[in-house]
Amino acid sequence: MGRQAQRERGHAVEHDALDAGEARYELVISVDARRSGQYSDAEKPRMRERIYRVLEAAFAQAGVGGDAVHMEDRGDGVLVSVPGRIAVTRLLGLWMVEVHENLREENRSLLVPLGLRVAMHVGPVRHDSRGISGRAVDLTCRLADSAVARQLLDRERADLVLAVSDSLYVDVVSAGGKFIEPARFSPARLALKEGEVSAWFHLPGRPAPDIGPIAPEGPGATEGPDATGKPGVPGKPGATVGGPPAAPVGGPEAALAAMDAALAARDAAAAGRRVDDSDEDGPAQYIAQGDLSVHRNNVYQQPVHIGRVTGDSHRKD
Repeated sequence: MGRQAQRERGHAVEHDALDAGEARYELVISVDARRSGQYSDAEKPRMRERIYRVLEAAFAQAGVGGDAVHMEDRGDGVLVSVPGRIAVTRLLGLWMVEVHENLREENRSLLVPLGLRVAMHVGPVRHDSRGISGRAVDLTCRLADSAVARQLLDRERADLVLAVSDSLYVDVVSAGGKFIEPARFSPARLALKEGEVSAWFHLPGRPAPDIGPIAPEGPGATEGPDATGKPGVPGKPGATVGGPPAAPVGGPEAALAAMDAALAARDAAAAGRRVDDSDEDGPAQYIAQGDLSVHRNNVYQQPVHIGRVTGDSHRKD
């Protein structure tokens, strides 16, 4: 056995030998899938496989051994703790870059891309035979599930959003480093169960996000609009209440509505059948013609026409 392998094995044994009630300062990472409830039972195993492929490959690419981190399955996500001997900057920088690249690669052939909300915080963590616990774990999970993280992912049509605690931003992110750009993070105040906290949000590969239009969180609130701009469901976790409504989904509204309608009815679209997306007060229909089943990175490989029909004239815009 090589010296490096012996050292890693020694660290693992030491890690396991510590008393379960003893708290250790570790980096906690919470990863959640966007709108996992909309996946069918048949689709969820494939979604979970993609999440693990993305994360595990990123650990390997960042030089973090799989046996050096603790990973817990959360059904629609993963909870991770990383011991203090591994630099936090490596996870905030190189690991996040690899997660983003791996996720983009996974999404190239998906009609509905997988979206991930990632949150990080450093604090005392307790290990036992069933997993990890502590306020640091609770806060990290709350950040990943926050309304700001959810709405940024939807509103910006992004694949990935990162949320970090205020203390992690002040202690690590603000100093910068390899692949860590503090100017690309934006602050927000969150009203969580435990009280108000500050957090910082980042969309990898993009400028600092505009948090302004997103309403503050609160109890008994309504979940923000989904990726199609539809209103949320009352009483859902990570809800928003009061304040201005979330900004509309990016891009021209008519084009986005037409695209959403076409994607939802792609099977009927090939036959040229109309899709009704209206109510009695505002009749509107969309028609899509062509083969929408052949695509790469959501770019269609065959001629496709999407038109909007309004009023009695049935004229395509």
